[in-house]
Amino acid sequence: MKRHAMLVAGTSSSAGKSMIATGIARALSDAGLRVAPFKGQNMALNSFVTGSGGEIGRAQASQAMAARVEPEVSMNPVLLKPTSHTSSSVVVMGRHSQELGAMDYQSRKAELVGVVDSAFDDLASRFDAVICEGAGSPAEINLLENDLVNLGFAARSGIPALLVGDIDRGGVFASLYGTIAILPDELSKLIKAFAINKFRGDRALLQPGIDRLADMTGVPVLGVVPFASGLGSDAEDSLGLVELFAISDRRPPKSDLLRIGIVALPYISNFTDFEPLVYEENLDVRLLASPAGVHDCDLIVIPGTKATVSDLAFLRASGFAEAIRIHLERGGSVMGICGGYQMLTAEIYDTVESGAGRVSGLGIIPSTATFSATKVLTQGAGTLGLGVGPAEALGYQIHFGKVASIQGKALLDNFRATGSHEASSEGYLDGGVVATTLHGIFDSDAARAALIGYFAERAGKSFRSSFSFSVHREQYFDRCAELVTTHIGLDPIYRLLGL
Repeated sequence: MKRHAMLVAGTSSSAGKSMIATGIARALSDAGLRVAPFKGQNMALNSFVTGSGGEIGRAQASQAMAARVEPEVSMNPVLLKPTSHTSSSVVVMGRHSQELGAMDYQSRKAELVGVVDSAFDDLASRFDAVICEGAGSPAEINLLENDLVNLGFAARSGIPALLVGDIDRGGVFASLYGTIAILPDELSKLIKAFAINKFRGDRALLQPGIDRLADMTGVPVLGVVPFASGLGSDAEDSLGLVELFAISDRRPPKSDLLRIGIVALPYISNFTDFEPLVYEENLDVRLLASPAGVHDCDLIVIPGTKATVSDLAFLRASGFAEAIRIHLERGGSVMGICGGYQMLTAEIYDTVESGAGRVSGLGIIPSTATFSATKVLTQGAGTLGLGVGPAEALGYQIHFGKVASIQGKALLDNFRATGSHEASSEGYLDGGVVATTLHGIFDSDAARAALIGYFAERAGKSFRSSFSFSVHREQYFDRCAELVTTHIGLDPIYRLLGL
């Protein structure tokens, strides 16, 4: 069977692989093709729950949306969610498998090769084109054995690669050439084209280097993509976290805006929850690395985490816990999302994620978070009970820890999870304390307006949204496609795909 697929690899993390892959997917979809994204192995704490109840990397879900197809687990068959500096939770075909240390995982990769290759074959049989994304750099020669995501995967699948270099970091010619030079010939020969990303300036100045690179490697540079400031969505790693909040940091502070502080937990997960807030020009949103910033904020958000007990200990040791207590006493507001919700409770009982057993929570919500061996993975929707008129909130749940509900204190009424025919209540609402297990709750314009309006009223401030996140996301997809079609071109992409 002829596979119409290609790999978008990068010389480093954050070189622009995701953006280029997203742009190709949207451009091909615009051309009438049915396109699937694919990443054999992803390492990210930002994930998404598919309609079938499987967990995949957020970037692949975003690329599926760009391609106008439904996200599915075959698009990211292996997902690693770090739980410490040396271990990760391993998610296989959308389901939590086990937690492994780095060396143990390397030993398991051999059995995952078949899982990854089968998932790719499945997509290739059902879609007109598959746009595969690499991870990190394909030149990590210590990790070539049983490669699940870079050129080893491409070699097994018989597909070509486009290598993207980030010129903004400097040394782009050395990075592109060095990748070819360090790899064994059977892998380097799969790199059929280069692209240079994040260029600022006159392309004519680059041309001598481009010509020399082509002479030295025999690989053409298909295009030079200009630096596009503020172009980011559904980021996955720590660099993406910094870049996201840099958007709001560049705005001049205004004292009349609601000021929101997001606690920078060591194992923060799903920070994409806050993209809609960052892009709201009528909000002042900050990432708080120190508790010193708490006293300037109207609302403090404790985000999701992949290590609830560990990050709870961080809150106490760093002084955040005490700063949040004082913030509440002074009339401020606090919101916990997923792991942040669990930390706000009186007690956490965890024999699953940390194995710590009973641990005292922050004691702000009079309930208990109990961890179960069965991970909750579902999409859900409910009605916000804020007393400001009905607003539908949509999102997804990813958690082991379940918080016992308190009658009359729910944030969401008529909550319906995928696959359940019974409505229930969800979350917590009592004055300045709000909590939910629902990731993506700010994505809905109506829900975001209702929630932020509630917190603004408590702070004696006003909030009027002038921003549509759904429109913003579509504009991002279209901008990615424009960059690809204008500066690389679709004809070279068609040739790489064999179309």
